Amino acid sequence: MGRGRPLPELTLTAEESNRLVEWARRHKTSQALAVRARIVLSCAQGMPNLEVASHLRVSKQMVGKWRQRFVERRLDGLLDEPRPGAPRRIGDDVMEAIIAKTLQEKPADATHWSTRSLARSMKLSQASVSRIWRAFGLQPHRQETFKLSTDALFVDKVRDIVGLYLAPPMKAVVLCVDEKSQIQALDRTQPILPMTPGLPERRTHDYMRHGTTTLFAALDVATGKVIGQLHRRHRATEFLKFLATLDQSVPADADVHVVMDNYGTHKTPAVKRWFARHPRFHPHFTPTSASWINQVERWFAEITRKQIRRGTHRSTRQLEQAIRDYLATYNMNPRPFAWTKTADQILDSIKRFCLRISDSRH
Repeated sequence: MGRGRPLPELTLTAEESNRLVEWARRHKTSQALAVRARIVLSCAQGMPNLEVASHLRVSKQMVGKWRQRFVERRLDGLLDEPRPGAPRRIGDDVMEAIIAKTLQEKPADATHWSTRSLARSMKLSQASVSRIWRAFGLQPHRQETFKLSTDALFVDKVRDIVGLYLAPPMKAVVLCVDEKSQIQALDRTQPILPMTPGLPERRTHDYMRHGTTTLFAALDVATGKVIGQLHRRHRATEFLKFLATLDQSVPADADVHVVMDNYGTHKTPAVKRWFARHPRFHPHFTPTSASWINQVERWFAEITRKQIRRGTHRSTRQLEQAIRDYLATYNMNPRPFAWTKTADQILDSIKRFCLRISDSRH
């Protein structure tokens, strides 16, 4: 015979389930509320308290508390109860007006509100507006960009490339290939002042240009190693030279799957003939406007942050030597990027985003 009190029955409506999933996944949700949502979702699957506690790494008492609170008060039971203290001076109607004004209106002299301009408009203090914005995650000063691919074969290409990342073919090498073009050799007009205790490194805002170079790179998805080659120009001719380098660098008994974008130099008749003469090379093209799916772009971000952005070079040759030195150092201890999203998860995420922006009233 089992011991202990029987657990209260916990079933969720569709609306409750969706709201709990939102709380558990949304990065702006407080950590405490996210944990409570995960507890209730796990309990709704029929898991006993002890198993839920072990799975979520919380105490059994905590699981029991929030299970009982949800059964008694549903979603409201997971929210923090009012705490003792001075009564609020700003009522719900004023808070609602502040939020509505922030989201739906613009000041006459700007594209978005600041805490001070909205405070003057609402006849409140700047600190009050700032607290309300923080509480509701409002940040009018921030802006993010996005671009959705309009490629007619988007789904097929995503499944193809993600399949290579998660389940590469046997006896094959998967290379993510691209070019970082127009890398400028820049030097400051005056000597850089080095960092000292209490002061950061300081440099002039203006600079002198000493030419550009292009880095052709191929990232081995399995090992993280990068094959790089530098050229002063960025044409199909240089790309063919880089393909020849890849042919020499990869063992002759291995197939090579090349992931690359739709740039014109990758699709010229000469490049197509090269692939036809080298049947072990299999090109895979990313969807248009979807550079995020090419892992070498992530490596380009690393070399930009660590070597190029703050580098000073008095000649193109000096810049190229710095890039070669970085490649040599990096390849001594390469680390592959961990691709975790399946194609279905990526497509579901894009579907949710499309539904969200299609319902936008802006």
